[in-house]
Amino acid sequence: MEPNANAVLRVPPASPADALAYFTGQLAFRTDVSDVHSALESGEPGFTLVDTRGRAAWDQGRAPGAVHLPTDAIAARAAELVDPATPVVVYCWGPGCNGAYRAAVAFAKLGYRVKEMIGGMEYWIREGLPVATDAGVERGEPDPRTVPVGGVSCAC
Repeated sequence: MEPNANAVLRVPPASPADALAYFTGQLAFRTDVSDVHSALESGEPGFTLVDTRGRAAWDQGRAPGAVHLPTDAIAARAAELVDPATPVVVYCWGPGCNGAYRAAVAFAKLGYRVKEMIGGMEYWIREGLPVATDAGVERGEPDPRTVPVGGVSCAC
């Protein structure tokens, strides 16, 4: 590589085999809001969705069907609220928050299989997905910079 290479290629891309291992590994630990919503809509998602935020955030709005279990309460209350035989998908506020990571650690320490919902509640809302409160479920307009206009989230 020439010494004046741009910042993108200054460190060469991984080999295809290394890239395959890395990105496959990422899929074992993470999922996105669109895939979670689609799985929940199927009626048999095969996982428990857990909102790990505090009470005020939960009351403000959450993904319909989520179980409320703040990170600090996971060790004490997980067994009563979440079946340990079922995988768990955790979320917090958004990409600027590491609360979902902390929650995933807490669940993994208890022996749960766990994934993080990347984007958290922020991207759930930005994609125009339904938001539940004690007053009911509402659906906002998707942010056109995150969802194709007239369509659903990425068809990745």
